[in-house]
Amino acid sequence: MSNRNLAAAVGVVLGAALVTSACDSGSTVEKAGPECVQIVEESTGKKTGDCLPLAPRKDRVDLGKPAFSHPASITNPLHPSTEVKQVIYGGQVDGKPFRTEFTLLPGTKTIVLKGERVKARTVQYMALSDGRIEELALDWFAQADDGSVWYLGEDVFNYKNGVVADTGGTWLAGKTGPAAMIMPARPETGDVYRPENAPETVFEEVTVKATGQTVDGPYGPVKGAITVNELHMDGSREDKVFAPGYGEFSTGNAHGDLEAVSLAVPTDAKPGPVPGDLTALSGAVRAAHDGPTDATARKARAAWDAYEASDRVPRLLARQMGRDLDALIRAVGAHDAAATRGAALRVAQNALDLRLRYEPLSSVEADRMDLWARQVTIDAAAGDDGAVAGDVTSLELTWERAGAGTPADKAAPVDDALRELREAADHKDTAAAAKSAPRLLAVLGDAS
Repeated sequence: MSNRNLAAAVGVVLGAALVTSACDSGSTVEKAGPECVQIVEESTGKKTGDCLPLAPRKDRVDLGKPAFSHPASITNPLHPSTEVKQVIYGGQVDGKPFRTEFTLLPGTKTIVLKGERVKARTVQYMALSDGRIEELALDWFAQADDGSVWYLGEDVFNYKNGVVADTGGTWLAGKTGPAAMIMPARPETGDVYRPENAPETVFEEVTVKATGQTVDGPYGPVKGAITVNELHMDGSREDKVFAPGYGEFSTGNAHGDLEAVSLAVPTDAKPGPVPGDLTALSGAVRAAHDGPTDATARKARAAWDAYEASDRVPRLLARQMGRDLDALIRAVGAHDAAATRGAALRVAQNALDLRLRYEPLSSVEADRMDLWARQVTIDAAAGDDGAVAGDVTSLELTWERAGAGTPADKAAPVDDALRELREAADHKDTAAAAKSAPRLLAVLGDAS
């Protein structure tokens, strides 16, 4: 997940002695010979003339051609793309709160690899910085017959001030480059593979550092994790952890940039009723989001303290909720309207994440739609056209998930209301958006 935007700024430069025979075929077989992938400065996109310190070819485990008999069933425990419906990641990047919703979408996408039609599954990567949309990626994965998982490309959309700034990092196996192994069937220490290996577009090389590890999961120890080291185009390296039931588990550390699992479903789901203190927290957070005042912010803080004392809360989510509630109280006290809106939104997002433990994903997704529709009203009232554009994008992306399986007669009014909001956002017409948002809220109630 991390460093996705690096590909937008740099290109992969291969020495003439390397021939990747699969750039138009989907095969991963490479001809032997000296290889140089040049280091490229991230800030400038300029080649340095030096080669990346690539691992020996003999250590590569991704050089054979994978066979795909049943590719759409992805059950590899370290990359369980069809077993996990949604993973929420949190942390901070570039000093700002960072959040990712990684969600399995319905259906498949057929990708042609050397004449073979492979049905890949699509996972939506929706990244938010400071609560606002920063990146969307549609990632395509398939499992080979030996149990290894292959990355078949991604559509990337990078956002700035609510609108698409570029699509850097987009690639497709069989066209841009070869299929790329993202997880071996049974990784062993010293294994090397390239999750992205498309010359002049994207490139990463991974080395497995340790296997059979136990990590602290959201609700207890998780056995069977691995740690890998990832080499990037600028010559930098970072460690990542993958864990059964989650897939990618963490990148970075709590003292710098960090992207780590908050919780996943159904991995962390718990049967039974929603705790009363969580219901009370949801109500208090709703009041603080819709009308952030010193009183509502402090009531939300009190409700959070009560819930945290009464139930198990993932450590990362607890840290984030405490941080965001403190930020909300400070912003309200300082009469900082923009900071208040941002903190209230993050608090509301955190509260919905906590409900994933007890409620069906479909129910939480429906309430996320409601949250973003209310956020349109809030941002439109502030005259923030960039925020409104981002809200509408977040609505559309959430509806792509939440609307799956909705009967056509109920989905059509939602589609119409979203188109109306999109037109207002595209024209930077916050007054029109303010009028359209209540209509969306009404039809969302009818669709649920």
